[in-house]
Amino acid sequence: MSLSAVVPPEARGVARDGVRLAVVTPSGTTHAVARDLASHLSPGDLVVVNTSATLPSALPGLHVSTSLDDGSWVVELRQPDNAGPATPVPGEVVPLPGGVSLRIDAPYPPGQTRLWRALPSPAVDRVAYLQEWGQPIHYSYVRGSWPLDSLQNVYARHPGSAEMPSAGRPLTAAVLVSLMAAGVAVAPLVLHTGVASQEKHEPPQPEEYVVPAATARLVNSTLAAGRRVVAVGTTVVRALESSAFDGRVVPSAGWTSLVLGPAHPATVVTGLLTGLHEPEASHLHLLRAVAGPTLVARGYADLTADYLWHEFGDTMLLLP
Repeated sequence: MSLSAVVPPEARGVARDGVRLAVVTPSGTTHAVARDLASHLSPGDLVVVNTSATLPSALPGLHVSTSLDDGSWVVELRQPDNAGPATPVPGEVVPLPGGVSLRIDAPYPPGQTRLWRALPSPAVDRVAYLQEWGQPIHYSYVRGSWPLDSLQNVYARHPGSAEMPSAGRPLTAAVLVSLMAAGVAVAPLVLHTGVASQEKHEPPQPEEYVVPAATARLVNSTLAAGRRVVAVGTTVVRALESSAFDGRVVPSAGWTSLVLGPAHPATVVTGLLTGLHEPEASHLHLLRAVAGPTLVARGYADLTADYLWHEFGDTMLLLP
């Protein structure tokens, strides 16, 4: 795809925070760069980031999406050329490096055939095992192999995501300092992403999250003061809205199956920093749930031909 960023911006001679930033508001679209983020927000606004760290979740023949509370894993079997998902046979045993094997159990969640619950033998901790034996997940539009550091946000602290929560990639330490110096607060939460549905554009699967008490307090005080709560990525939107009740956020942790869209709009997130994805991606339903269909459509229509998409591409700030 010609619009895809096929290598990290650093490999194109562009700094992490030098990627393009389309700032979309009801009054128009401004074209800037990511390092200018603070100049497009106001004192008292709150930026919420996802501190989940990316794991090297690719193993021979499969991608590991997550692990469940009973110690089983959720996996996606891949075709030999990595061109897309493969469908396993229940009961199939998949050998893995380090003397571990996976017995394929059943679709997860029931009713689909892309992700499968699998039982590792012997029982091993997913995080520790992948850190020793895994490789970063790469899709076909990416040229070459890149180290895990290229797929890690600078503020990532809690290992668990199968793929990078990529909207935050342009937020360097310098950008975070500029936000704080401008009176814009920054607060953390955690949502561990599963494998993306690049081929089928499916709704998101259940994902594990934590919204700390301090972040909930900051969100509520920001809203009470009439300022903006800006989520860095759709993962942050999903976590905050999963913790929202009657227009307030409460501390919470667990698994969320929330799917936002026209029938379930955002109630506490009032701005969104997001990467750029194909217009048919199911992810766009969540953008519309925050910013409304008109603003999202105009934002994409106003992109010039030199904007690049996907995790190594450019970014958009939606401020309805």
